[in-house]
Amino acid sequence: MSSYFTDLAQQYIDGEWRPGTGSWDIIDFNPYDGEKLASITIATVDEVDQAYQSAARAQKQWAATNPYARRAVFEKALRLIEDREQEIAEVIIAELGGTRLKAAFELHLAKEFLREAVHLALRPEGKIVPSPTDGKENRVYRVPVGVVGVISPFNFPFLLSIKSVAPALALGNGVVLKPHQNTPICGGSLVAKIFEDAGLPAGLLNVVITDIAEIGDAFIEHPVPKVISFTGSDKVGRHVATVCASLFKRSVLELGGNSALVVLDDADIDYAVDAAVFSRYVHQGQVCMAANRVLVDRSVADEFTEKFVAKVKTLKAGDPRDPETVIGPVINSSQAEAISATVAQAIAEGATALVHGTTTDNLVEPSVLTDVPADSALLRQEVFGPVAFLIPFDGEEEAVRLVNDTPYGLSGAVHTGNIERGVAFAKRIDTGMFHVNDGTVHDEPIVPFGGEKHSGLGRLNGETMLDSFTTIKWISVQHGRSGFPF
Repeated sequence: MSSYFTDLAQQYIDGEWRPGTGSWDIIDFNPYDGEKLASITIATVDEVDQAYQSAARAQKQWAATNPYARRAVFEKALRLIEDREQEIAEVIIAELGGTRLKAAFELHLAKEFLREAVHLALRPEGKIVPSPTDGKENRVYRVPVGVVGVISPFNFPFLLSIKSVAPALALGNGVVLKPHQNTPICGGSLVAKIFEDAGLPAGLLNVVITDIAEIGDAFIEHPVPKVISFTGSDKVGRHVATVCASLFKRSVLELGGNSALVVLDDADIDYAVDAAVFSRYVHQGQVCMAANRVLVDRSVADEFTEKFVAKVKTLKAGDPRDPETVIGPVINSSQAEAISATVAQAIAEGATALVHGTTTDNLVEPSVLTDVPADSALLRQEVFGPVAFLIPFDGEEEAVRLVNDTPYGLSGAVHTGNIERGVAFAKRIDTGMFHVNDGTVHDEPIVPFGGEKHSGLGRLNGETMLDSFTTIKWISVQHGRSGFPF
């Protein structure tokens, strides 16, 4: 595993592995034990430009390549991930503090999305559209946008980089990828290495490891990329969208959430508890779809709460390398401090801590809070950590109002003994995704993924990738002579 952090601690520009030329280094730390994994000299504005120019040069020939030939690259990349799966899992555990369960989950989904990219290469179709003009043939082509800039987050960096990079490439585009500073290997250079070894033409995919303190808005303002695919916070997403709109670029934004898991009065309580605990605490709660809020009908609240608290107390926190560990470290000290401050603020506002986890360095144990005041800002914001808010409600009308009382609209779930009651409930919630009798954390390669309100713009996965990473071109052909009024 250590070779990944030595060999890949570089920029990948125009098919070459090379150090950045910035004046300082990004230090890659293991969030659990503080071990220094890598030191990477950052990329400058000039290197961002080189990366985009490289992608633009290589893209023309790639777009003209037979899609069946393009497809072979993704088939090879999939085989490489399968061959290196154990090594990659160890890198995920070391770099972002993911548990073994989480690493397996992320790798499983990454492989599924690569399988979809194999098919996506053949998905673009043109069509002939009728014309009111005699002898005119209207051809509508779907063509690559050109170059896509991808900015990936720290929580599922390998998956969420591949999720945009692979479809953009499959559809004939060039790509420049900027991973999060806390996960430069998993989210950046490891992805480049896999595609390099899979035979992707040099220069087509570039990785720049850098920081906005060095490059400012250069990554999104650069004239080459026509689309910026960003996954991260709504605050940064708003800025990305503003800059892109001012430059007539398309932005695809997968942002934060404040999802609710709702337990109706006829739910299977034991099953709902299992779903809620997973939905809140998977990967230490550092998941945009996580169930920040658990809403329970008052008629079953006592039973649910007792069982929920009991299960949370069984979650083992500690070394993510231990197969028994469920709660590993959060990504860095600022996240740990923010989570602790959230719990302290809730208690100061009058909340009751049914479970009050301690914080040691970056290891934040689970907390369960109830009696959070209805007007608390905490109930309307994203909490990116292992903290659950239990909220009782009286009847479905109140539940719908509470679920929608947030600026976000990403995911959610409802538990009920009546499937159609659950579907009717789901239709009333202002989210891009909602699940009946399941958890809130789901992603599948052909189902449109994305949110409403502050949770983002656009969709990813399946057919929606065509909308995100291609554009439409109309070419008309006049058979015979056209008539003109003068």
